[in-house]
Amino acid sequence: MCGIHLIWGKGANEKAINSMLGRSQHRGPDQQASFSPWPGLWIGVNRLKILHTGAEADQPFWAEDGRSLLIWNGELYNFQEIRNLLIQAGITFSTFSDTEVVLHVLRVFGTKGLEKLHGMFALVFVDLTEKSVLVARDINGEKPLYYAQDPDLLLISSECSSIQSLNFSPIDSTQVEPYFYFRTATPGNTFFKGIHEWMPGGHGKILNPTTFRWNHIPSDSHLSLTPTFDRFKELLTDAVLNQFHADVPVGMQLSGGADSSLLYAVWYRETGIPLPSFTIQVEQKFRRKYADGNAASRFAKQFPSKHHPMEITQTIFWENWDDYLKSVDQPIGDSAGFLNWMIGKEAKKSVKVLISGAGADELWGGYQRHKAFDAYQKNKDSLLRFQGILRKLPLGRNYHKFITGIDQDPLKTFLDFSGLDTIPQDLAGVYEGIFDPNLPEYTQILDFDRKVYLVQDVLKIQDNALMAHSVEGRSPYLDKSLLELWKNVKDEELLKGKPWIRRFLDEFDLAWIADRKKVGFGLPLQEWFAENGEFSKRVFSSIKAFEKSHGELFPMKMRLLANRPERGAKFHFLTLYNLFLLAEWVKLHKL
Repeated sequence: MCGIHLIWGKGANEKAINSMLGRSQHRGPDQQASFSPWPGLWIGVNRLKILHTGAEADQPFWAEDGRSLLIWNGELYNFQEIRNLLIQAGITFSTFSDTEVVLHVLRVFGTKGLEKLHGMFALVFVDLTEKSVLVARDINGEKPLYYAQDPDLLLISSECSSIQSLNFSPIDSTQVEPYFYFRTATPGNTFFKGIHEWMPGGHGKILNPTTFRWNHIPSDSHLSLTPTFDRFKELLTDAVLNQFHADVPVGMQLSGGADSSLLYAVWYRETGIPLPSFTIQVEQKFRRKYADGNAASRFAKQFPSKHHPMEITQTIFWENWDDYLKSVDQPIGDSAGFLNWMIGKEAKKSVKVLISGAGADELWGGYQRHKAFDAYQKNKDSLLRFQGILRKLPLGRNYHKFITGIDQDPLKTFLDFSGLDTIPQDLAGVYEGIFDPNLPEYTQILDFDRKVYLVQDVLKIQDNALMAHSVEGRSPYLDKSLLELWKNVKDEELLKGKPWIRRFLDEFDLAWIADRKKVGFGLPLQEWFAENGEFSKRVFSSIKAFEKSHGELFPMKMRLLANRPERGAKFHFLTLYNLFLLAEWVKLHKL
C-alpha cells in the first residue's frame, strides 16, 4: 500500500512533488521517493511495505532496460500465477514482489495487461520511450485516486489533500445537497471544486497532460462461472488464503456479524493459525441493543484469536475527535469512519494489514433497504393504492421511511430507501443513470450499491481511516473471481439476505451468528443525543454556526434542520452527525 502522486505541466518541480509527498506520508512511511522522467513531469511515491519488504522492491520500480517505470498503490493477489506465466515467456525477475510483476505485465501486454490483474490498485506506469503515462484504478475502486486538470497542469494523487496543497480549491457547493441525502459527494466528484475522482475500473493512456480519454478495464475471466454454493465456497476459500497472505503481520476486523466471522472461520479452518482481531465494544448500558462486541467475543472463543475488544465512550470520542478530523481526506457521513479510525489506531501496534467483510452486504443483499425493496416489488400495487392511509399509522421511524419512500418508479423508490430522506426529483435524476438497465430490477439495485455506496462510503472510509495509521485494509468478498461469479447469478433469490454466506456459516456451527439481527456499524448516536448532554450541545453548536456561515448553500430541508437541530435529534440523529462532521471539516479546511 502506498501513496502515489503525479505533476505534469506548468509548475512541476521537486518542491511541488515533495509537498504532495509530505501530505500523505502516513500512506507509506517505509520509503519515499520522487523522480522526473522528463522535463515538466514529476512523480512521487510513499511506500508501505507489505510484500517483499526489502529495498529491492522500492518505488519507482524500474524496468531493467531503463525504458519504463512504475509507481502504484495496491496488492496483486494472483501475482504468483502471472509471474510463472511471464517466466515461461522468458522474463527474468530480480525480486519476489508483486510490484515487479505489475511492471512486466504492462511492459509486455500494454493496457491489455490490466485485464490480468486480480487485486486492488491505483497505478502510474511511465513509458520513457513513448513519453506516455498510463493511469489506472481497480474495478471496485478499493484504492483511491483523484485528479485535477487545467489547460496548463495535470495533478494526480491518492489523496485530495495532496492536490489541495498545490492548487487550493474552494468548496464545491453542488456537493452539499447530495451529502445531505446520500452521505457523500456524487460519484466522480469531491468537496474541493475542480478535484475529481478517477473512475473505478478506468484507465487512460496520457500523451499530453491537457487531454486524456477514459477506457474501462474489461474482464478476462476464464472461470467456469456456473453459480453454485460449492463454487462460492471454493472461491471464497481461495480469496481468503490469497488475501490473508503478506510478509508482515495480518489481523482481522471482527464485527461480530456474519461476513467477517465467516472469513476468519475459513482462515482458521484452513490454517489453524490464530490472528489478532479487533472489535468495537460500546458502553455496557448500550450493549443490549449494540451487541456486536459481545458476539465477537463469543466467536473468538469458538475460533481462537488474539482478541482486542475496544470500548468506545463519549469521553474516548472527544479525546480522539480532533486527530480523527485532521485525517479525513473527504467528509463521508458515516460514523463507521470514526470507528474504523479507532480500530486502525489500536491495530497499528501489532499488524500492518487488516481484513474486513466489506462488500458482502452490497453484493449478496444484506442491507435492510434490500429487504425493503424486495417487499416493495412483491406488494407494489397494494402499497401504492393505500400509501396515503399507511402514512398516517404511527408505527415508528423505519416504517415511516419505508412508506414515504414508495414511488411508482422502482429505481426512485430504491433511491428513497437508500437516502436519509425522500430524494428530490432533480437529485434523483443525477443518480438514476448509474443503474444498469441490462440487469434484472433487483440485481440493478445491488449493482447500484456496489458502484455507489460501496465505493463512495464503505471503501473510502476503510482506506482513509486505516491508512491514517499506515495500516492496509483488504476485502476478500470483492475478489475478482467472486465478483465474476456474482455477475452470473440468475436466480435473484440467491441475492436476498446472503443465503450462501448463512449456509456456509452453518457448516462451521455458526448458525447463531447467521441468525443474529443485523445492527449497523456505527456510534450509538440515538442514545447519545437522547442524553441531551455535552455531546448534543457540542454537535448542535457546531451545526448552528455552520448554518450561519454557509446556510445559503444548503437545500431547504437541510437548512431547517441545521437552524434547529435539537428538534431533529429523535429521528434525524444520523443526519445530525453527518452535518456535524461536514461543519467541522469545512471549518478545519477554512472553506
